[in-house]
This record gives sequence, C-alpha cells and structure tokens, in this order.
Amino acid sequence: MAATLLPTLSPPVSRAAALLLLRRAPPLPFSLPAPLLRRLLSSTPSPPVRSPAFRFLATMPSAAAAAGGSRAMPDRADLLMLGIETSCDDTAAAVVRGDGVILSQVVSSQVVQKALNDANVSESDLCAVAVTVGPGLSLCLRVGVHKARKIAKEFRLPIVGVHHMEAHALVSRLVNKDLNFPFLALLISGGHNLLVLAHELGKYVQLGTTIDDAIGEAYDKSARWLGLDIRKGGGPALEQLALEGDPKAIKFSVPMRQHKDCNFSYAGLKTQVRLAIESRNIPADHISISSATEEDRQLRANIAASFQRVAVLHLEERCQRAVEWALKMEPSIKYFVVSGGVASNQYVRTHLNHIADKNGLQLVCPPPSLCTDNGVMIAWTGIEHFIAGRFDDPPAFDEPDDMQVMQQINMVS
Repeated sequence: MAATLLPTLSPPVSRAAALLLLRRAPPLPFSLPAPLLRRLLSSTPSPPVRSPAFRFLATMPSAAAAAGGSRAMPDRADLLMLGIETSCDDTAAAVVRGDGVILSQVVSSQVVQKALNDANVSESDLCAVAVTVGPGLSLCLRVGVHKARKIAKEFRLPIVGVHHMEAHALVSRLVNKDLNFPFLALLISGGHNLLVLAHELGKYVQLGTTIDDAIGEAYDKSARWLGLDIRKGGGPALEQLALEGDPKAIKFSVPMRQHKDCNFSYAGLKTQVRLAIESRNIPADHISISSATEEDRQLRANIAASFQRVAVLHLEERCQRAVEWALKMEPSIKYFVVSGGVASNQYVRTHLNHIADKNGLQLVCPPPSLCTDNGVMIAWTGIEHFIAGRFDDPPAFDEPDDMQVMQQINMVS
C-alpha cells in the first residue's frame, strides 16, 4: 500500500465546475511523505504506485481586486460564511461566523433561505459562500454548486469549494479552539473509513482507508438484517439493541489481522453477521424486533453486541497502528480527531478514547449534530480556506447558467 493525500479539491470555476461534476475527475496527485513511512510499509507487499508531488491550492485574488477595487478582509468575528452541503440525499445549509459561532443550521428543503433567515442575515451580509464539490453523488453536488454560484454571482461574493471529508476533519477545530495542526483524524461514516495525518490546512497524508465496505455500511446492513427500525439510522438502532446483548456470545473474526497496515475491511464481517442470523433461523426478514419473542430478541441482541465488539475492535487495532506511525512522522501530535456519522456512537467514542489515552493524546469528537453531514462543517472549512486566501472570485455577470453549461456539455459529449 502507499500513503496518499486526501484530495483537497479546488473551488469550481465557471464551466470547469460543470465539467468537474459531470465527468468525475481522477484522484489528485499524492506523495509518499518520507522514507520513514516507506520503511513502515516496506514489510507489506503492495502494487507499484506513482509518486507525484503534493498539490496545494492556489491563493485566489478577491472579487473586488479582480474588479479593480480593494476589498479589505473583515475582522474574524465579522466574517460570515454560508455553507451548502449536498453531497448525498439530504441538503444542508448553515451560516457560521469567523469566530466559530453557529448562527444557523438547517437540514430540509429550501434550506439556503431558511439558514439565512434563522441567522437573521441576508445574502448581502455574507463575506463568501462555501459549497461541497466532492466526493458525493454527482446530481446532488450539481444542485449545491448551482445554488452557491447563483448566490455568488448575484451578490458578488467569493466562492470556496470544499472537500467533504476535509470538512468532517476540520469541524473539530470549530468546537475545540486549541486543536492545532498537526493532528491525526479518523473519519468514519456510511461510505468512508479514512485515517489521515493532517500536517496543515490543505496538506493531508492518508494512512489508511477501507478496501471494501465502511463501518457505517456494516452497521446499517446488520441493523436491517436484524429487523430493526432504521428510520433514524441503522447505527443508532443497533447500538441500542447491543446494550441488551452479550458481546462475546458469538465468535466473529476480527478482519485483516494478518495485514500489518492501517486499512479497513468490513465486507467479511457483514457476511459473518448474515450467516449467524441464517444459522439461528431468526425470522428477521418478516418479523421486526418489536414483534419478536423474548428469546428471539435476545438472540438478535447477542448478534448485535458481538458484531459491535468486533467492528470497533477492528477500528481500535488499525487506529493504534496509525497513531504509532503518525507520532513517528509528527512527534508533536497532541490530538486524535474522530468525526463522521459513526463518531456519534458512544461505544465507538469510549473505545477510541482508550487508544487516545494509551498514547497520551486527547480525543476530540464533534457533537453528534456536527458528526453527520451538515452545512456547519462546510461553512467552517470555507472560513479556514477563505482566511488563508484560498477562494475564487464571483462568476462573471455574463457567464451562462451552470445548469445550461452542463446541458451543453451533455450535448457535445
């Protein structure tokens, strides 16, 4: 395997934005950070990889400067950022102040206007607009980018393109003002398992990722197979049921113990759960947990508890190795950040806190409302990049509507 940079995408620029979201760009260049990491990895065979250089975001001029004027950077406490997050099914928006005060946070339809109304500000009060540009579902991303560019164009606002996973990592700096670079971050959700060493803003080395399914996917599928009510999420439902079970009742195998790296795998554990349900003739496919007999419910609880123990033990083992690697690369690390939807799980937090304590680190987790996808993390990451001078000017007045551009690209492609 090889360590890679977590891609930090440039902000979308006019037609390039449409092209980026219509035709998924290949992963950005990465770099092997140092001979140290290569030595750490030398015992594990891996396919050959290319080793280009780090890619840094370019500093963009302000909108006013491009127009020939001079627009002063506002005081941090006066900086207002609108964040729009549309990487998946839900749409979220938030208005966040430069000092970390969350003025509004909305997840619903018509979110942008509601976020502005709740914050008691208008578009003309904003300093910039931040929007998710990836990774995520292409159609959903287009909606967010189109809305952000429309606002930026009409009100002459700079625009900041935000990488979804970087936002999950950086939102912890909003809730913990002492969290400085470098730090180690574990990002865990339904679609991602990512261990990242954050050297500085925009510079991240990937230590490990999932080779198949993420832990959130394993939680959701297991909850569904166990007949749980997953309307509020499979993870919380399984975590709740696991409290009633014996975590050692079923001997599930811990994944990838023979691989001395920091990667994850949950596909095999999912299969073990499905086979355990089938072998015990649990009728979860047509009898929900609310209708189960006492004996049936206990069987399901035992499976849930046993699954959770092994799923989190796998996290612990990979994180322990990642901490050891990270401390050799950056001995000054003091914080271990855990974020993403699965970071809301208290069992996960408790066990990863053991890893942090064992290695003299402080565990930092955002509150549950900021662990799942949200507009606050996009706005805050936008603030970080905006202050660093990494933003694009507003779209030109005569630029075609992005949706029209996409249609034009569709016609010629």
